[in-house]
This record gives sequence, C-alpha cells and structure tokens, in this order.
Amino acid sequence: MKFGLRIPSLKKRIAARTSVKRILRHNLGLKAPRGWGWLTNPKRALYNRIYNRTTRGCLVLLVGIGGTVLGISLLCLIMIH
Repeated sequence: MKFGLRIPSLKKRIAARTSVKRILRHNLGLKAPRGWGWLTNPKRALYNRIYNRTTRGCLVLLVGIGGTVLGISLLCLIMIH
C-alpha cells in the first residue's frame, strides 16, 4: 500500500481510458451503478478505499494550507501560457 503523494502517469491514464475491457463494458451497458464496486469486486473496492484515504494528489502541495493564493496564481499562469 502506498502512503503519501501520488505521482501522475500519462501512460497509465491513457491505457485505462482506451482498454478493450472498458470499451466493451461501456458499449454493452454492463456497468454497475456508482458506489457498487464492493458488489462486483470487494477486494479491489477495499484496496481503493484505503488507497484514496491514505494518499494525496500532487496538486496538494500547491493548494495547501497557506498556499492557496500561491497555488491559484500558479494555476492561472499555467492556463495563460
């Protein structure tokens, strides 16, 4: 189990959105309602629940306590360029 900051991966992000399994599931309508992950795969649902509560995204450093103004100004600069 990972603790701390998540490191974003463009490769994994693209792979997850373009997998054959995902395309088939979405086209055939075989999706369970949101929040029903514990029913379809309880082990993965438990892992994801713990992972999401023990890690933080990489933008937490920019928009943290006392860094809100700095984070917002940096995001605005990035959006302008």
